This record gives sequence, C-alpha cells and structure tokens, in this order.
Amino acid sequence: CVVRGNQGSLVIADVPFMGAATLERTLEAATALMQAGANMVKLEGSAWLADAIEILNRNGIPVCAHLGLTPQAVNSLGGYRVQGKDDDGAAELLDAAKILDQAGAALFVLECVPRALSAEISRQVAAPVIGIGAAPECDGQVLVMHDMLGISPGKPARFVRDFMADTGDMRAAFKAYDAAVKDGSFPADEHCF
Repeated sequence: CVVRGNQGSLVIADVPFMGAATLERTLEAATALMQAGANMVKLEGSAWLADAIEILNRNGIPVCAHLGLTPQAVNSLGGYRVQGKDDDGAAELLDAAKILDQAGAALFVLECVPRALSAEISRQVAAPVIGIGAAPECDGQVLVMHDMLGISPGKPARFVRDFMADTGDMRAAFKAYDAAVKDGSFPADEHCF
C-alpha cells in the first residue's frame, strides 16, 4: 500500500469507477479511502459533484475535483478528446469549476483542457489547479510516471514529454521534470491545446 511507505507526502486516492454514482456510494467510498490512509479523495465529474463535496467537507474529508477529460467517463465523452473546445463546453467547464470551488473543493485537476480555458479557471477559483494537458498557467503539473519516462506503449499524448529521453536515466528524468515545471518550460506550447 502506498500509504505505508509514505514519508509525509500528500496521498490523494481516486474514488473508483461508479463510486460516485450516488451520494451514499460517494460517502462510503470516500470513507473507505480515508480509513485506508488517504489524505484527500479525488472525484471525477462536473458541477453535479457539489453536494457530495459539501458533505465530505463537513465531515473532514478534503476533495480534489477532476474536470475536463475524466478517464472514468471516457466512453461517454467520445474517447480521449480535449474537453471545453467550443463555447458551450468551455462555459460548462468554467461554471463547474466555480460551483465546485464554492462547494469547497480543496484542489482541482484539469485534464485535456485548452490552455486559455485552463488559465481562466486557474484565475477564477481559489483552490490550486493542477494541469495535465492543460496550461502552464495552472498552479502545478502532473504527468503519469510511465509517460514522462517514455515507457508507455503506443503513441504518447500531445501533452507528454519524455524526460528520460532527455536525460538517459530515471533519477535524472524526475529531476528534469521537477526543474522544467518549476522554471515554467514545461508544459511548452507544443504540449498545450
């Protein structure tokens, strides 16, 4: 278990697929994750998560709201596609972020969201925003480890940079990723939508 080896890092646990199908299931899943040692739970969805976030907050469970491309709903989103590209989609994502921020989301993850929209969401919400295929204007960045090391099968997504190809070894790749995020060179324009 990740938590047993944790030396002070924030552990965010995903509420599993269909774990947020109802408010009762959301509360049960979040409770189980927190009892297992998570520090925060992550919910994928949109504005409809507001009630759950409010109730979880009242009960001492911080929530990360994952917006944009939500892998648990990829089949209903038409596949792995950028979200919020048109005016209606952008307005819906911005509204959802503001509603969930008001509900008490402690953190946001924006995945595969156009740069301008990601930057606007980052400006308009109080909680920190972490981007993956979003904007360098987000408060932080995340990549799947296998992607940033260039060891995932298939063609990498546009927002991925292979840091191991740049450095030659894993330790140096992690250091290069950290430095690139901190100095603002990642994500670059070619990694944004």
